[in-house]
Amino acid sequence: MSHTTTDEPTRSASGATVPVLAFAGIVVAVMQTLLVPVIKDLPALLDTSPSNATWVLTSTLLSGAVATPIMGRLGDLFGKRRMLIVSLSVMVVGALISAFTDALIPMIVGRTLQGVAMGAIPLGIGLMRDILPRERLGSAMALMSSSIGVGGGLALPAAALVAQHTDWHTLFYGAAGLGVLSIALTLLVVPESPLRAKGSFDLPGAVGLTAGLILFLLPITKGSDWGWSSPTTLGLFAAAVVVLLLWGLMELRVAAPLVDLRTTARREVLLTNLASIMVGVSFFVISLVLPQLLQLPAETGYGLGQSMVVAGLCVAPLGLTMMFTAPVYARLSARYGPRTTLIIGLLIIGIGYAGGLGLMNAAWQTVITSVLIGAGIGLAYSSLPALIIGAVPASETGAANGLNTLMRSIGTSVSSAVIGMVLANTANDVGGVAVPTMHGFRVSFLIATAAVAVGLALAFFLPRRRPSTATQLRASSEEDANLARAEQALAGEAAAGESPRGFRGRVLAADGAPVARAKVTLIDRHGRRAGATLSAEDGGYALAVPARGPYVLAARAAGHGPLAHAATHGGDHQVDLDLSLPGETVHA
Repeated sequence: MSHTTTDEPTRSASGATVPVLAFAGIVVAVMQTLLVPVIKDLPALLDTSPSNATWVLTSTLLSGAVATPIMGRLGDLFGKRRMLIVSLSVMVVGALISAFTDALIPMIVGRTLQGVAMGAIPLGIGLMRDILPRERLGSAMALMSSSIGVGGGLALPAAALVAQHTDWHTLFYGAAGLGVLSIALTLLVVPESPLRAKGSFDLPGAVGLTAGLILFLLPITKGSDWGWSSPTTLGLFAAAVVVLLLWGLMELRVAAPLVDLRTTARREVLLTNLASIMVGVSFFVISLVLPQLLQLPAETGYGLGQSMVVAGLCVAPLGLTMMFTAPVYARLSARYGPRTTLIIGLLIIGIGYAGGLGLMNAAWQTVITSVLIGAGIGLAYSSLPALIIGAVPASETGAANGLNTLMRSIGTSVSSAVIGMVLANTANDVGGVAVPTMHGFRVSFLIATAAVAVGLALAFFLPRRRPSTATQLRASSEEDANLARAEQALAGEAAAGESPRGFRGRVLAADGAPVARAKVTLIDRHGRRAGATLSAEDGGYALAVPARGPYVLAARAAGHGPLAHAATHGGDHQVDLDLSLPGETVHA
């Protein structure tokens, strides 16, 4: 069994913590769409061929995919706030490298470093779980999860405005400035998580996962250039399968793996990750289709003839709506659970794409489509971390959310490759220039609708939960989940003939009645939190401890004063906490 421990005191979360973490997520997401307005000009700007210029985008995608699970695990081990700052710092360095060059290779290096910052999303979600009170957690995680779409949507008009009126390098100066601001705010406002996972960093696992992901994602992103049936493409796919299988076998034998595949194979985790791929596919389709439709000349008969900036503004509601759905998600999820909220979000996305098939004749119609799809994606994205967090141990939240973010990235990668191929194969050749057609746009929307249908099917197979025990209500710190896990761990150690390590008992009121949902905190000899849980309906609690030694058990419940018991731990120890009495010393 893995335990979480603390290694340093932590400040309490202030009201600015959530906005600062969400801002970090938005800044990171900006990197993904920063160059979209100048994609067609990159070959001339970098004095290279179109096929080489695509590496400027591909490198960011690949490094982001690799970084998300790795940074998540490093955050679990060494501190999520610490690794968040590292991610943002690497991004700033990458942005500055890109800002000072017109050459292809340095630009690719800079863009690769910018992609590393994608790890900030799962790190931010993990921090929120560890440091926020229960009542703030639902909407906070929803906002953080949606920040990847918010940043991508808002970056389009801003980047278009900058690219249209200033030197394109200004985009990178602006990105570096945002990164520095985000680092400063994080240092000033965000406390470090007190939780740490036991174990060491799985370097062979990180190398294996990196190799497998690159071998898998590279042919997806370059397949259109190389040919989907070319020996290079097929060979890389085959190599990816072999490497990932070998990596999986290795991870199953490691005591502290980079990715706990046994946990990942649980029904709730597996289906959530697969649904995340489908949401990623549907999210990226609108980002690829609408800007092209809006900017095509009206002389084509179906193009809307808008400028780069206007096109960006028409798509911007996609990100804005995602941001404003966070509080809506919190209310829906609190009442119906994240599974139902995911289903509602997917249904809205499906309605948006189905309706969008007939809303392509005016700029205002694309705004309606953006709003609908943005609302659906906001709800769907917001549900994913709650589903993941409710199904994994507290010590694995960073790595698990990193893997989930990776699944979304795989979805957007697949979407980019498939939609790019569809638009290319349905384009009209006009004087040597490939002009996308309305038929290609509609086929792309149908593909997105099909992805949503698959996502819905997966979501319906997720386990049902009653609203009172919905995942998002169990997602603060390690509290509710700790009760069941600690009880299982203590019982398992006793059954195995080992001396169980931990405390169990009941929380009682003045009249002897059990107190449900009282917070019981375990404090070590250094005054740091070593664990926490909530009492069950019968007042029962159980807390496993990471090591032998003296601890203090502190209990608090609404309507009762705080209570502290000093306990020297020497095994499995029964301690009833009477909230009507002063603290007493208990010797194990």
